[in-house]
Amino acid sequence: MSELMEKILSNDNMNAAYKRVCANKGAGGVDGVSVEELGDYIKGNWEGIREQIRRREYKPLPVRRVEIPKPDGGVRNLGIPTAMDRVIQQGIVQVISPMCEPMFSEWSYGFRPNRSCEMAIRQLLTYLNEGYEWIVDIDLEKFFDNVPQDRLMSLVHDIIKDGDTESLIRKYLKAGVMTPQGYEETKLGTPQGGNLSPLLSNIMLNELDRELEARGLRFTRYADDSVIAVRSEASAKRVMRTVTDWIQRKLGLKVNMTKTHITRPQKLKYLGFGFYRDSKAKEWKSRPHQESVAKFKRRLKELTCRKLPGTVTWKIAKINQVTRGWVNYYALSSMKTAMAEIDAHLRTRLRVIIWKQWKVPKKRQWGLQKLGIEPYWAKRTSQWGDHYQFVATKSCLKQAVSKEVLAKAGLVSCLDYYNERHALKLC
Repeated sequence: MSELMEKILSNDNMNAAYKRVCANKGAGGVDGVSVEELGDYIKGNWEGIREQIRRREYKPLPVRRVEIPKPDGGVRNLGIPTAMDRVIQQGIVQVISPMCEPMFSEWSYGFRPNRSCEMAIRQLLTYLNEGYEWIVDIDLEKFFDNVPQDRLMSLVHDIIKDGDTESLIRKYLKAGVMTPQGYEETKLGTPQGGNLSPLLSNIMLNELDRELEARGLRFTRYADDSVIAVRSEASAKRVMRTVTDWIQRKLGLKVNMTKTHITRPQKLKYLGFGFYRDSKAKEWKSRPHQESVAKFKRRLKELTCRKLPGTVTWKIAKINQVTRGWVNYYALSSMKTAMAEIDAHLRTRLRVIIWKQWKVPKKRQWGLQKLGIEPYWAKRTSQWGDHYQFVATKSCLKQAVSKEVLAKAGLVSCLDYYNERHALKLC
């Protein structure tokens, strides 16, 4: 057994991998073992599995196919390995990732230590403000489903040069997938959803990064999302033609030519961000793309549906979770106006929920008076019935259930939280 494989299978490394998988939670695979049950499963099976891996006899189970609807129609195929296989894959990643990092491009930002989507956006803004305002947006067609496995394993070999580890990685690529129709072989691709896939995708697309660097092009890449910035339309046309041809010939990947296009910053959507030119500052800035804002609004609408069961406290906790995650992702951007509008609409919908839960005039009058409304106005408003939107926007309910009252109940203001996070990003 090779030294590298022993390092992967060491107790310290596998314990760290187990903790990482447990922290990420996630669904179980085809064997039905959940992350919560994983500890007991490992106690009863790990020593046998480790010996099988050492003898190259271990056979990973197929991944479970999950189809995620895409906003533009169609589906994204996710492959969920078993919890045990996720631990083993994570153990592999923890050992070989440091070997890969020195070879990766400075302009690659996805699924790498100390790198983020925000860094990719900042770099793209730098290009735009340097005058590179023609964008070649490259779309790889179902990248994770179409990776040529032999080509990928050749690149893996160039880095790690270890037969035992390469054999195990190849077994994961060949493990197959379980669909509602039954078992399917996987002759192409690396399942999106496995712990190995992000690292393998970076190994594959590092070849593209090197080619773009050799050509002296300015680009950013986050996983399979790549954009190239050039100074003129003529350059953009030339780059799009030659780079897409190179990708298909040299990497054996499919380029979606209906989505690969040349665009200007104002029309670009990259990693959920849009871009605009600030006329006062005379520079390009980012903001959440309108489609990203619409998706955020739809999620908040789902959580504030008055037919959704649950207490107001529970709903506020769920709203806060979504708000913090969304704002943290887009905090670099300019979005005060959007946040103020969403804040106001969110408070209105929460007032509707409260009004509905009070149900009858007597309870509504009591609730309004408890929140400081004079008895006369509380009684009059309580008789307005179930005209929810009207009551929430045109009555003393708006004064009673104010921003301050909702804040005491725990609601995080989108605007206030954005202002706080945005200030930290600018520091």
